[in-house]
Amino acid sequence: MANANPAPLATPTDLNRNDTRTVADALNASLADCYALYLKTKNFHWHVSGPHFRDYHLLLDDQATQILDVTDAIAERVRKTGNLTLRSIGDIARRQTIKDNDAEFVTAADMLAELREDNLKLVESFRTVKEAAEDAKDNATSGIVDEWTDQAEERAWFLFEASRKG
Repeated sequence: MANANPAPLATPTDLNRNDTRTVADALNASLADCYALYLKTKNFHWHVSGPHFRDYHLLLDDQATQILDVTDAIAERVRKTGNLTLRSIGDIARRQTIKDNDAEFVTAADMLAELREDNLKLVESFRTVKEAAEDAKDNATSGIVDEWTDQAEERAWFLFEASRKG
């Protein structure tokens, strides 16, 4: 029988434990939003229709893959600092700020606009991580979050450009 009270995680780090908890909280909030955005992007990928179907279908699949790829890096950063990360769909639902879209039909234009705004919201979340990491002197997190921010800004830009008329 497994020990009912296992020892706390003792990952070696020179960072202050209280500071790393603050960074981990910010990372977990971003992680929850990444999962929400990933699922919404896949949902729209599956359900997009219209004259630009192929282009949008491929764009959304590429973006979903990129979002999913960053989730592992976020969770591993939380663990490297000796903290716990998300453990369930319920945990994601409690933390996510990006809203789900359960509509049976969404126009392609509305899909692109909604995902653009959601990616910009994710950028805001990453900026919160950056601030917490810098306050904690966690330069590894501070540095890696820049790439995630750039990717989200690029996704928003592509969605904006794809939605332009003319």
